[in-house]
Amino acid sequence: MRCMDLRELGIGIVPYSPIARGFFGGRGVTQQVSAESSLKGHPRFSAENLEKNKQLYLKMEELAKKHQCSPAQLALSWVLHQGDDVVPIPGTTKIKNLDSNIDSLKVRLTEDDLKEISNEIREEDVAGGRQYTSFAKFTWNYADTPKK
Repeated sequence: MRCMDLRELGIGIVPYSPIARGFFGGRGVTQQVSAESSLKGHPRFSAENLEKNKQLYLKMEELAKKHQCSPAQLALSWVLHQGDDVVPIPGTTKIKNLDSNIDSLKVRLTEDDLKEISNEIREEDVAGGRQYTSFAKFTWNYADTPKK
């Protein structure tokens, strides 16, 4: 279901992982995923895909500099600017990251800024699937709508 469909039905949108599972949290995850990390099995963090996705991180880093914020703050701010019916749920385990998430509210983006970010960080340029392969069978894509 597309965002426009949801909006027409009056359904709010709750995007999870607006910082791309920590990908935009800092250069560390773009360098190498540790063997102990839960991201190790995620398609976007495989060695081959991570190498391609690093280019997106570098683009986001440049855009963030322009807005005097971190890539994570810019990513979260972009999501927050998508509409009043969009309420992201960024997860964090560290107080400093919570503070950074809160500071993303200070990042003001114009329509031109939003277009620039969307043009530079395009969904079709992301290498690897959105979710762990083992989770795919549990998504709404495989659900049947109950009959009335």
